[in-house]
Amino acid sequence: MTQIAIIDYGLGNLRSVIRGLEKAGARATITGNAEEIATADGLVLPGVGAFHEGMEQLGDLKTTITESVRDVPLLGICLGMQMLLETSEEHGLHSGLGLIPGNVKKFSRTPGKKIPHMGWNSLVLNNPDNPLFAGFRNDEYMYFVHSFYADTAPEYTLTTTDYICPFASSVANGNTYGVQFHPEKSGARGLLLLENFIGMI
Repeated sequence: MTQIAIIDYGLGNLRSVIRGLEKAGARATITGNAEEIATADGLVLPGVGAFHEGMEQLGDLKTTITESVRDVPLLGICLGMQMLLETSEEHGLHSGLGLIPGNVKKFSRTPGKKIPHMGWNSLVLNNPDNPLFAGFRNDEYMYFVHSFYADTAPEYTLTTTDYICPFASSVANGNTYGVQFHPEKSGARGLLLLENFIGMI
């Protein structure tokens, strides 16, 4: 059975993520141990909170993650996806893991639009042949909670979502994948995405 390491760095909804992965058929472990992360078949980087705090909390695990993704797939979720990018403007300019070219930006205040972007919203498939979205159609709905969004080039954008502005709601570069939404809170379609990720390992 596939062994997935859910990276524990002190931020994130780890229990709901591990339940989602187990329901999707994986054996998952919550760990902050570099050796366990380095020997896993796949990695998941969850996260809820501030970008700079997440990067600080990762500490030496940053190197473990960037080295591991040369050989195994990584899925970043919510803040975990944002941390895959190069920089974030949340609370000043901060560096991310740099696994996906691009930057994290704050939604502009817009009359009639609340920040954070919270609730169900649809995905436009920019790269429908990517195995992470096998079995998906355009305009599938996923559950979002975020105040910042990923700004990246089209070649790294798997799906886009529109809220205040169109933004990359999922990204990929080599073995590195990220989703801004919460698949573990997105019902049957979220479960399908987790099953697809497991199938890629």
